[in-house]
Amino acid sequence: MGVRPADFTGTDILQLAAKLSAAGRAFALGVVVEAQGSSAGRAGAKALFDVEGEIIAGWVGGGCAESMVAYAAVEACTSGKPQLVDVDLDSEVLGAGMPCGGRMRVYVEPLLPRPKLLLLGHGRVAECLCHLGALLGFAVIVNDIGAGAERFPAAARIITDDPDYAALAPEAGDFAIVATQHRGDHEALLHLLASDVGHIALIASRRRAGLVLNHLRKAGFDRQALDRVRAPAGIALGAHTPEEIALSVIAEIVLVRRSRADRKSTRQAGDTSAAAPGETRPPILLSRPEPLRVAGE
Repeated sequence: MGVRPADFTGTDILQLAAKLSAAGRAFALGVVVEAQGSSAGRAGAKALFDVEGEIIAGWVGGGCAESMVAYAAVEACTSGKPQLVDVDLDSEVLGAGMPCGGRMRVYVEPLLPRPKLLLLGHGRVAECLCHLGALLGFAVIVNDIGAGAERFPAAARIITDDPDYAALAPEAGDFAIVATQHRGDHEALLHLLASDVGHIALIASRRRAGLVLNHLRKAGFDRQALDRVRAPAGIALGAHTPEEIALSVIAEIVLVRRSRADRKSTRQAGDTSAAAPGETRPPILLSRPEPLRVAGE
């Protein structure tokens, strides 16, 4: 999405943002919330940026400010956290690279698609997992011949005619839970291990989990592949009831999800590899508590 629409100044930014969200696209919205001096971007100006910092539509100012806001958009999309950016257009050192005049404050909000939670199986534990997953912001996809809409009202999608899981196309950012009650553990894990899915949880007893992993090992999966499977799944809460088991499994997934985002944010904060020799990335000044003041106030 690195090409601007031909009529980007006339685009309804909020309507376009709604369409991008509905299509599952990740992007960031930049809004000028304060401006002073001769800055071109005025309060209320908006723009959409893709995950690589390319502007999709809208405008928050000229070249003096756009690169800084674009860089903030990349960071926001990576960490999932909004940023409030001060752009000093008067400073050649701390500002946007040339004395354009004035200052701006831009709020950058990441708008990311809900992470997918693939739930293979049915039963009370699976029902609780669907409810908790949706409550925590996941798009839950249930795949099981015994799954019904009345049992999984919070599911974004229910698949009941896919015995070999071919309808699933797991991606690296997805989370998968195998809750097949021992009737399809091997088949489910074979499909998931052949994909790029980032987290695989197997709900089973310790003994059953060991038997399944040994079977997969004999089938040719090495240790690195099998290390992707959390078996038995869940944080050690001493869970006994289906509700408690579901809580322990979803809590582990939340921990993994947030840890990933923190690691990405940390790596990006210390990464200068994208700067060419002799160059530095444009600095981003996080908002200070004191308000911007117009000269003479």
